[in-house]
This record gives sequence, C-alpha cells and structure tokens, in this order.
Amino acid sequence: MEKGNSGFSETGLRRMREVLGRHVESGKIPGLVALVSRGGETHVEAIGTMRHEGGAPMRRDTIFRMASTSKPVAMAAAMVLLDECRLRLDDLVDQWLPELADRQVLKRIDGPLDDTVPARRPITVRDLLTSTFGLGMDMTALGAPIMGAIFEQGLTPDLPEPMPGPDEWMRRLGTLPLMHQPGERWQYQISHDVLSVLVARVTGQSFETFLRERIFDPLGMKDTAFHVPADKIDRLPALYAPDAQTGEFHVWDEAEGGRWSKPPAFQGSGGGLVSTVDDYHAYFQMLLNGGTHGGERILSRPAVELMTTNRLTPEQNAARSAMATNNVHLSFGQGQHGGWGMGMAVRTYRGDYASIGQFGWDGGSGTSTYADPDKQLTGILLTQVGMSAPNSARLIHDFWTTLYQAIED
Repeated sequence: MEKGNSGFSETGLRRMREVLGRHVESGKIPGLVALVSRGGETHVEAIGTMRHEGGAPMRRDTIFRMASTSKPVAMAAAMVLLDECRLRLDDLVDQWLPELADRQVLKRIDGPLDDTVPARRPITVRDLLTSTFGLGMDMTALGAPIMGAIFEQGLTPDLPEPMPGPDEWMRRLGTLPLMHQPGERWQYQISHDVLSVLVARVTGQSFETFLRERIFDPLGMKDTAFHVPADKIDRLPALYAPDAQTGEFHVWDEAEGGRWSKPPAFQGSGGGLVSTVDDYHAYFQMLLNGGTHGGERILSRPAVELMTTNRLTPEQNAARSAMATNNVHLSFGQGQHGGWGMGMAVRTYRGDYASIGQFGWDGGSGTSTYADPDKQLTGILLTQVGMSAPNSARLIHDFWTTLYQAIED
C-alpha cells in the first residue's frame, strides 16, 4: 500500500476494511479484492478465499469475471473509431450491419412478433453508443413474445448455451423486430454486443485484437481479456450463484473447464471481459485524466467527456430510473444514478454518498467500478458472488458508503 497525504484518512480506511471483512466473516461472501485510489494514493484490500469452502486466499492479482462492468471499458474501442473519423455519431449502421437495415418495430411491447410498423428511420451509430437502438433486456417485459424470442435465439450472455459467433448472432438478431423506434428509449445490454460486431467489421480485426492494441496494451492491462489462459487459470475463482431462498452456494461457472477457460465464439462487450483491480484502475484513471496515461493519449478529451456525461433525455431517464428503482434487490441504491453516458451510468443527482458526476457501472457477478471527477476518486470492488441473492449488492453498497467517508479533505 502506498501512503500519501492527499487521499484518505487512516480511520476511514480502517473502517472500510472492517466493514468489508464483516461481509466475508458472515459466510455470504467467500472473498473480495477492493482497490481505492485518490490523488496518487492507492490502497488495496484482498480478503477471504477463492472458494466458499476455503482454499487459496484472494490476492491483488486475482482475475474476476467482470460481467456488465465490461461495458464501460469495451466502449473505448468505439470511441477510438470516432476519434479517428472511421465512425461518425450519425452514420447509418446499415453499411456495416446490413442485418439491421429496414427494421420493423412492434406496435406494442407485449404484442405478437408480426404485429409491427416500419421503423421511422434507420439505426445510427449514436443509437448503439447510447443503448437506444430499439432492442434490449427489458425486465418489465419478461413473458412478452419478444423477450421470449431473445432468449430462444441465444442472444444474451447468461444463458446455459454460450452465444454463437458474431455473424450468426447478427443473423439471428436480424430476424427479430425492434421493441421501440430507433433513438426513442434506453434499453439494456444488446446494443453493447452489437457494438462488438460493429467494431470488428469496421476495423477488419477481432474485437479483442483491436481492444488489446488500442486500449489494453497501452494501459498495461495485461490480465484483461475475453478468456483466462491456462497459465493464469489458478488466479480465477469459481463464480457462485447463491440460492435466493436458502443462501446455498451453487457454482455458476468453474474456473478449470468453465466458460472463461477458452476463447469464446462471441467476444461480447456487454459482459465478456475478465480483469483485475489494477487493470481496471489503469482504465478508470485514464478517464479521470481526460484520456491520457503516462503521457500517452489513449482517447481524446471530448470522447471521454461524451462517454462520462449524461446522454439521455428526461423521458428516457425516467424509464431507466424506474427500472433501477423497481429492481430494489439488484440496484440496492446503486443503479439510481439518474443518467447514462456511453457504456456507463452517470450520477445526475445526489441519491446516496456519491458525488454528482460519478461514472461507472456494476456487474451481475458481484463487481463494481466507478470513478468520481469531483473527488478525483476511483473505487473498484470485485467478488465471485453473483447477484442471484442480494449479498454482493449489499457488500457493494457498504463499500461505497465507507469509501466516501474515508475521503480526507
């Protein structure tokens, strides 16, 4: 741990460690790694074990499945293409994604799949970047034919069967109508995976190769990838999905022979990355620095500002806030940010201890990654406990509550 005099109080850090330790001692969280940094001072806690029955201890370089916290990092690939004028915000996506040309839109969200009207306009790059292209995971529409079709076609990453390769995935997506008119409504998840395909087709490289060359390598993110190679697999814990009723630990994904032990058919920016606290710290610190790392420019300052400030209209935000507020078990205070930029949430009002302007996101595998320009603060908390029960959400909430108290001004 590096000591400084610009960041945190000793008392505050001690309290944070005690609160995190309590969650592990409760038996509900086998282990965690947390990194907090401010003003050049970085502090890391590794508490507990890799497996719920004990075994190897958590370490600073433990590799975690980042789930939806992949979104803010993978988004940088598209921003590089905007900076280089290889993509424009209002380009139509048809030329690269012909599967999304000439869309039909459902007349009503819960209606039959053939009860549609033509889309009022084509889908643009901007629609994909802001998650408003017309399709997404809508938890308020579970049971509707369109949501059933999304699951049946294997279009989301959390199903028992992994997603197919990018071209087949796009083909299946192209058979479905949109849920909403392009640009009309914010919807979660699917736009990020479409972006993975868009970046690959524009660059002629695999999505991971482009990310590695332009983002991961320049930032020194040596453990960030879409799978864990054999020589690092001992650093990946099992991922648990506790039973919501009994709290019993079920293994959702084993390290050896599990989903992340080999390269996936689909490199999805919606939730496919694995990483470490130090790799994510490098990325979020780059955003706090306005796009630079160690004197090298990774993204332009305007690109960073576009990503990390609210892009949604008040109407779009109302729907998003309602989703967060009504999913109390999941959001647990997180999620009620008020805004969304590109690939991440943005705080537009003071709903808890975090400052307005804080940006980042949480992941369903028990991960939380945010930076705060006002306080020049980065916080990263990684666990191996999925959100099937509220345990990791409560831990994440307590992490941020104690972290903001630990700031020394």
